[in-house]
Amino acid sequence: MELGLHIADFTWSDGPTRLGPALADHVKSAEDAGIARITVMDHFWQIPGVGPVGHEMLEAYATLGFIVAHTSRVRLHTLVTGVTYREPGLLAKQISTLDVLSGGRVGLGIGAAWNDEESAGLGFAFPSTAERFERLEEAIQICLQMWSDSDAEYHGKHYQLGRTLNVPQVVQRPRPYLMIGGGGEKKTLRLVAQYADACNLGGGAEVTAHKLDVLRRHCDAVGRDYDDIEKTGIFPMDPATTTDDIVRTADELRTQGFAAAYVFARDITDRASIIDRLGAAVPRLA
Repeated sequence: MELGLHIADFTWSDGPTRLGPALADHVKSAEDAGIARITVMDHFWQIPGVGPVGHEMLEAYATLGFIVAHTSRVRLHTLVTGVTYREPGLLAKQISTLDVLSGGRVGLGIGAAWNDEESAGLGFAFPSTAERFERLEEAIQICLQMWSDSDAEYHGKHYQLGRTLNVPQVVQRPRPYLMIGGGGEKKTLRLVAQYADACNLGGGAEVTAHKLDVLRRHCDAVGRDYDDIEKTGIFPMDPATTTDDIVRTADELRTQGFAAAYVFARDITDRASIIDRLGAAVPRLA
């Protein structure tokens, strides 16, 4: 099983004026420790369950570009982008640009968005749940078209593109890694079955087992091989979490068929302690 570092909080003891050097050191240390994946949230304010709303939060795609420049091997993506935050044509171009600049290491994590408070605060449209899922499917279709040899028009219910030209084209073949985040049983997991390379699920063993059963049924319905979809999980660490705790939780996911686990820190301002514990878990999970 692979371990991923999910950077969900940038409020570290270095202080906000040292965030650049601190982040560079953090991601280099993670890569050197054998962590295979690094992800960031696509939020503009800190979210409940991780920290206070006033904690430092960096814009996701500028941050991924910075991380690209300070790493050489890890897979990178958001976990996950809210579809309402960017026009799909721009999003596809952002991913392809980062993929080219990284030598083929950047993918797309995407979901239907949920943070209505953040959206209202910063002036992002936040349509109904049904419309957000319609937009999510169209955005995925647009990205897939822009990462292909086609530069044809795209006409959907919500998005119309006159020409899906994308030059330079992506490095990864046939296209960048595509994760659809969330565990919604009627819509999200259906979209995973239809389009995605990976899903990401949270919750305990009983919850995830049920979600995987639902995903399998969606795969059967659309004629997709369930085993072709990478299953990834996510769980937190806090100051009391030990390496043994990380290994135990990741092992539980592995027994359910998960290939990777993303771990995020909360209430930990000492960056080195995060990497120390994750790094010590890497060889035990290999």
